[in-house]
Amino acid sequence: MRKTSFTLLAIILVAFYTLPATAQIKGDDLLGVWLNEDKDAHTKIENRDGKYFGNIVWLKTPIDEETGKAKLDDENPDEELQKRPVMGLELLTGFEFDDDEWEDGDIYDPKSGKTYSCWMKFTDDTKNELKVRGFIGVSLLGRTTYWTRVE
Repeated sequence: MRKTSFTLLAIILVAFYTLPATAQIKGDDLLGVWLNEDKDAHTKIENRDGKYFGNIVWLKTPIDEETGKAKLDDENPDEELQKRPVMGLELLTGFEFDDDEWEDGDIYDPKSGKTYSCWMKFTDDTKNELKVRGFIGVSLLGRTTYWTRVE
């Protein structure tokens, strides 16, 4: 009886320790620099007082060909904001981490000048690809893009 119990316990322990471990996701796993799907901008994501924000830190073409000066946020509907440079622009604002995703934030699209509600989550356990879903009202009415972590 003891031999059977010991054998059963050994099998359970071996099975438990050889199961693939799923990576536990923490809020700060999002931190770092991300390349957008169009491969024309890098966004650096930071934690500020428990919420997550992202600013543009690199542009493939930072200079406006017509003016020879820094690209401006000229698609913004607010005329005053059209004067600000795209470099350094805050794209992601106010995200909160909940379980395995970042939610309740907003994403600004400088190509359209529009702001959308947004949530983000990793596509797999490597934590190197980020699914970014921007939407109006409900998540079904929106667009998904994928960002890749910059090493």
